[in-house]
Amino acid sequence: MNLGEKLFELRKTKNLTQDEVAEKLNVTRQTISKWETNQSSPDFDKIIPICELFKIGVEELLTGKKEQQQEKDEEQEEKKEKVLTKQEAKEKSAKVVSGSIFIYILAVALIMILVPVKHVNPIIASSIFLILIGWATARIIKNYMSMPKFEKTKEEKKEEKIIKQINGIIGSICVALYFIVSFVTMAWHVTWVIFIINGLICQVVKLIFMLKGDEEDE
Repeated sequence: MNLGEKLFELRKTKNLTQDEVAEKLNVTRQTISKWETNQSSPDFDKIIPICELFKIGVEELLTGKKEQQQEKDEEQEEKKEKVLTKQEAKEKSAKVVSGSIFIYILAVALIMILVPVKHVNPIIASSIFLILIGWATARIIKNYMSMPKFEKTKEEKKEEKIIKQINGIIGSICVALYFIVSFVTMAWHVTWVIFIINGLICQVVKLIFMLKGDEEDE
């Protein structure tokens, strides 16, 4: 926006006529018209009176910098509004994790039903199983990667440590169980599902602590 357009907009905003502006600035109406149509520019000694009349700064009048800063501030405000609060982030995470747990359970149930009961081709059944597992895992990874960072309280740090310890114990048990079952049954092509179950249990543990934290906040 050039100076003439700026003066025109300011006058319209104040609901003033060219005659009224001319009277306040001690110039003719024709002078105001020439300023607004960029046929001439205000003399230096008229800059301050113009700014006082329209209640703006000199920099804003000549460069429009205040407008640009205002636009940046509005953009920053919009970004702030889009950022989730800590409680909203926890609720969103709980929904994603619970949904993914359901998909894990569905995948395991399908693989146990499709082949032995429905006699579906093992390759097709395995493909469906892997697609569901991949989808559930992708949901969890995307959730934690997009989650805004919050400073953890002492209680949350304590809970995180407990979760790691519990999941570590569960992981060790599952590894031992995997080798025992595999050597006993020699069904190595099936027993790896134990690791999927391990991941499922770990997510259940996280979900339990999330829901527990929500209840305490309430």
